[in-house]
Amino acid sequence: MSLIVISGAASGIGAATAKRFRDAGHQVIGVDLRNADVCADLSSPQGRADTVAAVLERSGGAIDTLVLCAGLASHFKPVSTIVAVNYFGAVELLDGLLPALQKGHSPSAVVVSSVASTQLPWSRNPLGEPLEAGDAARVEAALAAAGEHAGHVAYAGSKNAVTVAVRRRVVAWGQAGVRLNTVAPGAVETPLLQAGLADERYGKAIAEFVAPIPRRARPEEIAATIAFLAGPDAQFIHGAQFYVDGGIDALARPTQF
Repeated sequence: MSLIVISGAASGIGAATAKRFRDAGHQVIGVDLRNADVCADLSSPQGRADTVAAVLERSGGAIDTLVLCAGLASHFKPVSTIVAVNYFGAVELLDGLLPALQKGHSPSAVVVSSVASTQLPWSRNPLGEPLEAGDAARVEAALAAAGEHAGHVAYAGSKNAVTVAVRRRVVAWGQAGVRLNTVAPGAVETPLLQAGLADERYGKAIAEFVAPIPRRARPEEIAATIAFLAGPDAQFIHGAQFYVDGGIDALARPTQF
């Protein structure tokens, strides 16, 4: 039996992932705003620090798998909170819990990114360098400059930046003996997606975001990929991004891979 820590465990992909691991006999520590083993707000520095402390206490300082599913989509307001949860809510938990992962059995971490992480690449991402530098003023300025597109920039920019953050850690984490990968879903049938569809600014674009496999993913399909990446058959997979998007990335960027 392994000990799995999952952020965003109360709904959507996180809930499906928690169920998959529990059904397989593993112990799960769920993290979310509410209805979780650890209730915390990942949008604030104090909330993130409290989360790390609570997880370390509950786990006894040793974790086998860390899965970071917590995230907000482009319709959420204020847009700065999207960035805080999607980027800092991931990287600060990664860094804060790495020592506990090093004490785990065959340890690994999986971060839920997004196919949107490639739609605003690092070279055009106005949030990338400011986020890496922890420069809140520059992040706020970039979001303000985006105007009515700020929600999209916050979402795609934060997902691109967190994917880069994972890739930048590949050497240090490899040396620490902990594998680290990302999963990039396309449209997934979750409460978050339904809220986006209901948003007058983004609903039409979300509805028209149709993959070559013409349906949306089920949360359980993303959970299956996460379980594979955390499992014994993925022991040489490190620093990779796995697309579970029905072919959207290939459709949008057939020559870039």
